[in-house]
Amino acid sequence: MLVVHIQVHLKPEYIETFKQATLANARESVKEPGIAAFDVFQQQDDPTRFVFIEAYRTPEAPAAHKETKHYQIWRDTVAPMMAEPRASTKFTNVFPDDLNW
Repeated sequence: MLVVHIQVHLKPEYIETFKQATLANARESVKEPGIAAFDVFQQQDDPTRFVFIEAYRTPEAPAAHKETKHYQIWRDTVAPMMAEPRASTKFTNVFPDDLNW
């Protein structure tokens, strides 16, 4: 299991548009067989900041996700909304074990 935390910082005028585009992407992403979880969080004290927590079942799943139409639409739609480039950190699952996802 590969878990990725993605940090997003938006230009303030794009918050609602970003949320709409992100929800459309997330709703399709959770349908992918290689995705165990796809969670999106908005920071309480700075609504321009979001964190995505994406859990992938296989090492190949992130690349497969990036090939989907919904991801590509999301990526291209939100690119001009970013205040800075997205950043990500990769984690290895510890608990619950991979079989219990």
